[in-house]
Amino acid sequence: MAKNYDILSIGHISLDYNIDYLDNEIIEVGGAVIYSSAAAYALGHKAGVVTKLAAKDTDRLEVFTIPRGDVYCLPSAKSTSIRNKYHTPDKERRTCTCISQGDPFTESDIPEAECGVYHFAGLIYGDFDGELIRKVSGRGKTAVDVQALLRHVDPKTNLMYFEDWKDKLEYLPCIDFLKTDAAESEIMTGTSDRLKAARLLHNWGAKEVVITHNTEVLAFDGNEIYTCPIKARNLSGRSGRGDTTFAAYISERVTGASVAEALLWATATVSAKMEKPGPYKGTRADIEDYIRRFYK
Repeated sequence: MAKNYDILSIGHISLDYNIDYLDNEIIEVGGAVIYSSAAAYALGHKAGVVTKLAAKDTDRLEVFTIPRGDVYCLPSAKSTSIRNKYHTPDKERRTCTCISQGDPFTESDIPEAECGVYHFAGLIYGDFDGELIRKVSGRGKTAVDVQALLRHVDPKTNLMYFEDWKDKLEYLPCIDFLKTDAAESEIMTGTSDRLKAARLLHNWGAKEVVITHNTEVLAFDGNEIYTCPIKARNLSGRSGRGDTTFAAYISERVTGASVAEALLWATATVSAKMEKPGPYKGTRADIEDYIRRFYK
């Protein structure tokens, strides 16, 4: 019997070597699917994950906060690993190096399940392609974080760099929810004005657009621009903030929340998450309290 999920996130887990501006190194298991599934699960939604790991790295699965039975782990020749060197205290500037990359995802990797939204949460170009998004869009709603369509690896140096998604005009119409950060939206649209960028991405086919920024989150559904501020009191849990935001937003949307309601829950969830390292481990009641204290 097929399972039922509000959100099914597809992407690699990564062993990250995070080095701050003072050259202090922290090695931790990360990846968009970890932060995304944790956020949706904390808000009371049914969350599943499709990921790939080399056999020697299955201990990474222990980081998930969702039930183990909802993690579909497939074999991969390699597991993903990334080195992040941060150059400023706020971690807004970094140099990323790809140590290794897991095998790409294919249509046969996606389990038969009833899903509110299929969430493509990749890390590096090649994790999946536009054709997989198109095929899965035939099953139901799709949500895409464009990071894995813009972030490439230089084959000579293994340094990671960003360039525009050359097939965007072909595949954006297959996407129900599109997420970028401010820098990614500028790469895709050529404008640093986030409102203009959101409208362009919608005009090109994305049905709803979410653009994250270190001060606020913006959402556009084709009718109205919505924004909501980030109110985190510290940045100790900055890693995974965009993944937390997007998963909270789309899981709220597919379970009936309006754009404004989903955006409020998303920004409150990421604000609370950023105050502690790691994926969010609170509850919906905790976020309700956070909203009462800081958003009302």
